[in-house]
Order: sequence, then C-alpha cells, then structure tokens
Amino acid sequence: MNERRRSSLDGRPDKHLPPPVRALPEGRLLQYWKERERQHLRDVYAGLRIKKFPEDLRVLEHLLWISRSQVVIELGTHLGGSALWFRDRLRTVAAYGRVPEDIRVVTVDTTQDRARALLQDADPYFSKDITLVEGDITDPGITEAVAQHIPATARCLVVEDTAHTYETTYAALRHFSPFVAADGYFVVEDGIVDIAQLSPPGMPGGVVPAVRDWLTMEQGRRFHVRRDLELYGVTCHPYGWLQRVHL
Repeated sequence: MNERRRSSLDGRPDKHLPPPVRALPEGRLLQYWKERERQHLRDVYAGLRIKKFPEDLRVLEHLLWISRSQVVIELGTHLGGSALWFRDRLRTVAAYGRVPEDIRVVTVDTTQDRARALLQDADPYFSKDITLVEGDITDPGITEAVAQHIPATARCLVVEDTAHTYETTYAALRHFSPFVAADGYFVVEDGIVDIAQLSPPGMPGGVVPAVRDWLTMEQGRRFHVRRDLELYGVTCHPYGWLQRVHL
C-alpha cells in the first residue's frame, strides 16, 4: 500500500498538527479499544447519533482547516448527527476567514426520510447548509446528483461511511475521489473491520483491501495513505486517511 508516514507531503512537520501518539491494541489497551468501539455506537452530537471516535473527529477538524475545505461530501448519512457536526465545523472555519461563507455538507444515503425528520427537529433551518441526496454510491450517476449542489471552485473533503464492504468502499473511491483537489483529503472510515483483534462482530470487512487495490489503479496513484494522521492512538480508520498529491 502506498503509505506516507511523514507529517506533510514535502517531508516537513506540519505546524497545524500535533505529534502522533501510538497505542497498540494489545493487553489491557485492547480491552479499552473494544470498550471504546462499543461506546461510540451510542455517542451523540446535538441530540443526534454520531457514531464516531472523538479522536477521529479531532483529526477531521485538523483536515478541514489544513485543506481549506468549503464542502464536505459525506457518504452515509445514517441519523444526521455527523452532518450537523461537519456543518458546524465548516461554519467555524468560515468564521475565521479560512474558507468562503458559502459552506455546505452534501450527505448521501439510500433513504433520507428518518435523517430529514431528525435534522428538522434538531435544526429547522438545517437545509440552508446541509443537502440530503438519495442514491446508491455504487451507481455512477450519483456523482451528478451530488455535483449540482457544490459551488464552483469549492474545495471538498470526502468522507466515506457507508456499509464498510469491499464493493461500497471501492465504488466510493472510484466515483468520488475526483471531487478532491490536490492536497485535499478523502477519508475512508472504519478500516477497523479488517483488523482481526478489533473488528466488531458481524462485520464482513473489505475496507482496507479495497483501499489497497484502488491505490494500485491509475486513479488511486494520485493519493497517498497518511498513517501519520492516526494522531491520537485509537482510531476507527486505520489506513483510511488519504491525501491527494500533485502529479
């Protein structure tokens, strides 16, 4: 797998990032990992289920700032908590003048009725900055439905959080990686399903193999795996922090 372990693509430390901490999943720490994995399934943001490690959310905050992303394309809406979180982080980045004020989260799932109702209850004006798109990410046509909601020249961060199988991961990379500009990021969530001692019960896996195979293709060779972005020791996304490079 094409990995890059340095703090920036040119080899210099990135002033926006802290030094990484390593936490190997073994012994008592393995039990901690498993308890944290169970805990995150019931975590919430603004009253809605979010299902993300705080450590991974912190890395995403760093990447939004570093990449100057104006738009987040979220693949897998679930109950809408993460869409709200991304929207609020983008608002903050815009308030600091880092990106234009015309921020947007475009979030995709096969059905959106429940998420729409929950988002409406949490924030009656959510649709100003959050667009719900219904569709299957394995369908190439879904990219057109997403593209029409993205401002011209906007920099996008893509976050894949769907079924965590080989098919869906590979399709997401193939269809949505073109939205990522040079030096931008594509985040593939939950590679943890392919780590034997950490994989939640009943998960078929295939995320890391899909990333590995895609990186060997012409499209994938434009990206590097940033293992150094596994900053805080525990993460649900091993091998999932991908940065596009200049070619």
